[in-house]
Amino acid sequence: MPYVYMLRCADNTYYTGWTTDVEKRLIMHNTGKGSRYTRSRMPVSLVYVEELADKSDALKREHQIKKMKRSDKDTLVHIEKPASQ
Repeated sequence: MPYVYMLRCADNTYYTGWTTDVEKRLIMHNTGKGSRYTRSRMPVSLVYVEELADKSDALKREHQIKKMKRSDKDTLVHIEKPASQ
């Protein structure tokens, strides 16, 4: 199953992506191999995960989240589905 996830970076910004293995992807981000954006903002922590039916749905949801205002992302992280760590 694909997942959409959000990370909180060391500079308090959010990064949103999709993957089929959240734990492996988090490790990649924290070792500098995940994305150019997070490479200079480590360490990152997982703050939100959402499981979707297929890759297409995951990409659409990722796009929706990336277009949200910061305040809406804060609400999503803190109220709807906080990630367990």
